[in-house]
Amino acid sequence: MKKLRLFIIVILIVLLAGVGGSIIYYNNSISAVSSQSEEVIFEVSEGSTYQGVISNLYDKGLIKNTTIAKLYLKFNDVPTLKANTYKLDKNMNLETIFDILGNGYFEYLVTNKFTIVEGSTLPKVAEVLASFLTTEETLVSTNDVIAKLADTNFLTTLIAKYWFLTDDILDSNIMFPLEGYLYPETYVLSSTEVNIETVIYTILDRTNAILTGYKSKIENSGMSVHEFLTFCSIVERESLFDSDKPKIAGVFMNRLEIDMRIQSDITVLYALQEQRINVTYADLEVDSLYNTYKYSGLPIGPVSNVSSSTMEASLNYEDNDYYYFFACADGTVIYSRTVEEHDQAATENKWW
Repeated sequence: MKKLRLFIIVILIVLLAGVGGSIIYYNNSISAVSSQSEEVIFEVSEGSTYQGVISNLYDKGLIKNTTIAKLYLKFNDVPTLKANTYKLDKNMNLETIFDILGNGYFEYLVTNKFTIVEGSTLPKVAEVLASFLTTEETLVSTNDVIAKLADTNFLTTLIAKYWFLTDDILDSNIMFPLEGYLYPETYVLSSTEVNIETVIYTILDRTNAILTGYKSKIENSGMSVHEFLTFCSIVERESLFDSDKPKIAGVFMNRLEIDMRIQSDITVLYALQEQRINVTYADLEVDSLYNTYKYSGLPIGPVSNVSSSTMEASLNYEDNDYYYFFACADGTVIYSRTVEEHDQAATENKWW
């Protein structure tokens, strides 16, 4: 009897030791690979499964044991994988890694950013995007971006997707079809796998969000979205300070209402694709539908991108009786009702 009891005790000890050892082995296997920090870039592709991800995690040196990782999945409620590119670390345990990959926490995403400056023209935006898209493996030129943004097939796809894009942008007289539609902002993309198309979709999604907020007001203005952005772009480029925008918008609206030519130097320089201060009489003769000295009404399309503050100012322009304005060297604007007043202001304050 004593021998049987001893045998049972030995068996229990062995079993407990085995269970204890298994628990220790399991806990050790799901613990971090290292106590030291070592960042590892890890990508989860669209449609990836945890089974495939576990193999990749092991290959990247982020987990210790694929079998234990699969057991962890079996006995724990793990969220569905979120496709993206992540910054993981070898000091993260299995629970933390699966939590990040299942919830897509922004702070662990690989992010890249670029900034579109308000009032910039599409060639400048194309230059920014080309720089952003260029990698050690791939060279993207400004011309590559411009060519893509002029591709009729791509533009047709965009028109079908976004309510604010119409066939207006396909007019052969327009220099850059998406001029005015690429909203100025700092953009953060959460993947290293980007191309021109995905970047443009990201920008236009933001444009959509902004314009949707003004949709009813634009409709009530009597302008199409294309005309509205064209009008706003002139106000954008002609205004140095936000405080002047409603008043300058009022000046241009006054001119349009009496069929007086807008006569904006900005539109002439855009037609010439030049950026400078002075405009000569020879410049004013450029035969372009952007030239508001030569042609009445709005130019054929926007001459820059447009900020929300300019959209707001243009929709809520100041109702004044000015038809002219002159910007001084310090940015101060002198408003005039008559051409004689304007000529005097220009003569007395000319600074170029």
